[in-house]
Amino acid sequence: MSAFQKANKGRRWRAEILSFTRNIIYNLVLVRSELLKQSYIHGNYYSFIVNDSKKRIIKAASFKDRIVHHALCNIIEPIFEKSFIYDSYACRKGKGVHKAILRLQHFLRLSSEGLNGKKFFCLKCDISKFFDNVDHNVLKQIIHKKISSPGVLWLIDLIIDSHNEQKGIPIGNLTSQLFANIYLNELDHFIKDRLGIKYYIRYMDDFLILDVDKNRLFDLRNQIREFLQFHLKLNLHPKKSEYFSVDGGIDFLGYLVFKSYILLRKSTVKRFLKKLKKQLKIDSVCESRKNILDCKFQS
Repeated sequence: MSAFQKANKGRRWRAEILSFTRNIIYNLVLVRSELLKQSYIHGNYYSFIVNDSKKRIIKAASFKDRIVHHALCNIIEPIFEKSFIYDSYACRKGKGVHKAILRLQHFLRLSSEGLNGKKFFCLKCDISKFFDNVDHNVLKQIIHKKISSPGVLWLIDLIIDSHNEQKGIPIGNLTSQLFANIYLNELDHFIKDRLGIKYYIRYMDDFLILDVDKNRLFDLRNQIREFLQFHLKLNLHPKKSEYFSVDGGIDFLGYLVFKSYILLRKSTVKRFLKKLKKQLKIDSVCESRKNILDCKFQS
């Protein structure tokens, strides 16, 4: 699917997109020309707040910029995807929350089936304000190891610096999802390759490790904290980095996971019911307006 089609998907009736598509050939040729000449300038972001599991400031790029973001990801995502570990589950094809939860349950079942009855302990961590603290220079250095094309690197640097010149990537950009995985892929390989951890799962900036040795988890947390600080300029959240027995289940990504069953977290159910109630109210208003229009038309 082309970058235009991806950027247009599900949004085609918005005023900004309708304006762009009125002269679609001209506008696409113009974007291509600007990229080739390196005269393309990234536009400003539109900000809005989303209150889901927590308050987030979303930065929305213009439609023209979103086309460029999709075009860039079409080119570089397959290159980096090859280096990603299997147990990274955010914003990747064939992965996602449900796959991460099922993988976690699979790990938990191993504690009774293949570890001589030894119980797992869990180290669960969260990176403090991850998107706000991604260091631009570190991110560029990581990317430059894989990408050699001067034109592509120019565009990547331009997009990285479009939000802030030193640190932070905007939540809302397609490129930010990919950049986040590229950035934390360094952590993934440190944990898997350097520390030799087998039972590890990451979903964006939330990750956990399972081990039968509780003391080892304590040491691992210190090593991970040091790696994040010195290599990625990030910090573990002081209140969301803990280790515990898995007997009471693991609260992860909106679910409470046990080896025999999975439960929805109460806050997830409440959030779902709140959204459903809001949607039903919207549908009711729309239906009422439709009935009024029908009555007027019939009369």
